[in-house]
Amino acid sequence: MTRGNADEAERHHRPAAQVILTVIPTRDELDAFVEGCRAQGHHDEPAVVGRLPITRFPELAMAVACGGLGKVQFGIRTQHLLDSGRWRLVVCAGAAGALVSDLSVGDVVIATETVEHDILNRFGAPRLPRFGGSAPILEHCRRALRTDPPVRVHYGPVASGDEDVVDVERRAAIHERTRALVVAWEGAGGARASQFSGVEFVEVRGVTDGADGSAAHDFARNVRRAMTSVALVVTALVRWAGDRHDETRRGAAQEKGAP
Repeated sequence: MTRGNADEAERHHRPAAQVILTVIPTRDELDAFVEGCRAQGHHDEPAVVGRLPITRFPELAMAVACGGLGKVQFGIRTQHLLDSGRWRLVVCAGAAGALVSDLSVGDVVIATETVEHDILNRFGAPRLPRFGGSAPILEHCRRALRTDPPVRVHYGPVASGDEDVVDVERRAAIHERTRALVVAWEGAGGARASQFSGVEFVEVRGVTDGADGSAAHDFARNVRRAMTSVALVVTALVRWAGDRHDETRRGAAQEKGAP
């Protein structure tokens, strides 16, 4: 066997590198996201990272895992996955309740920052930790979705706290405190784990409800639609970033081979 043939055989038998880790809070959200990726024609396969099962999308260089409900559980599982693999980006993907009136069910919010709103300290100044989304990834999102985005996409803060927001007074209070567009639970947990591990992070949320009295009913009715929208946005970002990465590698190889 020639060296070229050996390299080709090794390439085909080598497991595809997974560089993007998409962590989704609940099984319902995860199943809807995976179905949304499959509907776009992306092949998936089961795998295990560390002690956790994942779903791999080899051609996207992406793995999808269930992070669990709440900031602590989500942060623990994200940290375990980060410790057990080599990742360039963590995406916290899930559903959210709208805090502003100009959002509709199925819209997607890409977090410019994740704001932890539920630390109610009584000593010292109020604590409102903020975790900025990765600037390069946000720029990638804007470029990837600049023309003909698959759904309505918004950019702004996402509020994170372990609380079901189900009345308009509480919704207004969280919006006033954080200026966030939507509210969800787990983002701050994923952001803290990513920050600790030195890995880029971004939160992407699909709107299911208005964080009001009908939120529980609306969430159950709309979670599949919202997560399908999230899948469209995340895969568009992943494909665009992958294309740019391949172009950069080809350019570097050509420069290296130039006389």
